[in-house]
Amino acid sequence: MQNNIDLEQDEFDDDDVLHEHHRFEVAKGQQALRIDKFLMNLIENTTRNKIQKAADSGNIFVNDVAVKSNYKVKPEDVVRVMLEHPPYEHLLKGENIPLNIVYEDDQLIVVNKPAGMVVHPGHGNYSGTLVNALAYHFDNLPMNSSERPGLVHRIDKDTSGLLVVAKTELAMDYLTKQFAEKTSEREYVALVWGNVEKDEGTIEGNIDRHPVNRMQMAVFPEGDKGKPALTHYKVLERLGYVTLISCRLETGRTHQIRVHMKYIGHTLFNDERYGGDAILKGTTFTKYKQFIDNCFKTLPRQALHAKTLGFEHPVTKEFMRFESEVPQDIQDCVEKWRVYSKSHTTDEDN
Repeated sequence: MQNNIDLEQDEFDDDDVLHEHHRFEVAKGQQALRIDKFLMNLIENTTRNKIQKAADSGNIFVNDVAVKSNYKVKPEDVVRVMLEHPPYEHLLKGENIPLNIVYEDDQLIVVNKPAGMVVHPGHGNYSGTLVNALAYHFDNLPMNSSERPGLVHRIDKDTSGLLVVAKTELAMDYLTKQFAEKTSEREYVALVWGNVEKDEGTIEGNIDRHPVNRMQMAVFPEGDKGKPALTHYKVLERLGYVTLISCRLETGRTHQIRVHMKYIGHTLFNDERYGGDAILKGTTFTKYKQFIDNCFKTLPRQALHAKTLGFEHPVTKEFMRFESEVPQDIQDCVEKWRVYSKSHTTDEDN
């Protein structure tokens, strides 16, 4: 399903042909619910009023029939939002944005993405993305299954670190297969709230969209919903009320490390979407709050960096491994915690 386009019509016109922007299949257990409420829970960055306007314009279809906003969805309905303009990612324009290229040959590119750069165009981010930069610097990149040029995998906007980009259809197929079969190597460095008791461990639990907050993902440990996800973690350094860890992924689900670490009670430091931008461990002293505020200013994003990336080359079959230095903002924040933890005792009951 596609869920990254605003529902409002605009100046784009394509001979009155409607383009599918969103598609949802209603679950078997879904209770009767107005379609405007149903879609508002599923589509990011939209409003009920916009959904109602789209329905009034005849742009919302259920089982290929246009419906009004008071239609109540039923189990196994196929709901589609159709607009006159193509999805914005299909209107991709190359932009002369510098890329930090770690490695390149005739098959692939390894890029070190800075925090703050969106990987591909979506709602509210139709320019300035990594894909816009790739489209400018490289011709004829192969499309992935989502029609995004070159992308084998992705990392979140405010996560920094390494990505591999395919330059040929051969590389796209070969690399994608490695990610699917869990033979690629991906290691992240993260700073999380709390003292992670075990020196190392494994988090296993299906991941799917949160049932209430649709902007978040959630863990479903019983496996009755979502896709399987497996994260291995190891403690690198204990810093009192926070812990520096490494995470090795076997699967690559949306927000996997962020949601898995929250699930075991160790939300990523300053992860706004998952509540890590509040004081989750520590004291009630004013000086401590000031210290945390300074840390947040030093590191104004979630403390997560894609440090290591390894895969087998699609032509030479050589296993290649790349390392990216932890960015300065995370280093500076960790150093603040080192200084603080040496001069203060911590009490996990606080």
